[in-house]
Amino acid sequence: MEDWRPETYGETVADVYDEQVAALDLDTEGAVETLAELAGAGPVLELAIGTGRLGLPLAARGIEVHGIDASEAMVAKLREKPGGDAIPVTIGDFADVGVDGRYSLIFVGFNTFYALMTQADQVRCFANAAEHLAEDGVFALEGFVPDLGRYDRDQRLQVNRISNDEVFIDASRHDVGSQRIEANHIYISEAGTKLYPVQLRYAWPSELDLMARLAGLELKHRWSSWRKEPFGSGSARHVSVYRR
Repeated sequence: MEDWRPETYGETVADVYDEQVAALDLDTEGAVETLAELAGAGPVLELAIGTGRLGLPLAARGIEVHGIDASEAMVAKLREKPGGDAIPVTIGDFADVGVDGRYSLIFVGFNTFYALMTQADQVRCFANAAEHLAEDGVFALEGFVPDLGRYDRDQRLQVNRISNDEVFIDASRHDVGSQRIEANHIYISEAGTKLYPVQLRYAWPSELDLMARLAGLELKHRWSSWRKEPFGSGSARHVSVYRR
């Protein structure tokens, strides 16, 4: 996919993002509970805050929340929601962590860290996050554990939803050398066909730990969910928390 930029995904999907995320049945309640515990007195910085799935309920608990996002369209959706206009948001590439101040918690939810398309960008994000942590602050990220068995000849086609009047399909292509996935969420209905492209550069948990060490951080916790369930060899997801 040509001309891919940090804001491309958000600008394309903003109008339907909340609907698509709701269909995934994510554990937002568990995430907010653990994030609030990690945040302490705050303040908190969410990288790629998007439409506010996590940032808004954290702010509703009285925690000072700041955000960064590359997509003005996603932030506009945040602003439409109750409390969304009270969260300071910087428009920009979240790898730069282009804000002032220090935070008790910096975090990036779901698989969004993988939206940084090169290893160099991901290393830069760790380094910049570390620079903005308070002395006892932590950097938390959530992501999937790569499963190369999902791909047949480095490609995959998956039907996510099907009914009499609509089909929702994922088509993806995998480059093992660069650890990149190019995909398109394809929505077909009587009204026509819509495409929602996405690109990711995944990283293994051990690779993330090395990025953290380069930034002067170390692993404090690794769970398989926001509910702090133990992480093991069969875990499909991880929540990793780093400290100085």
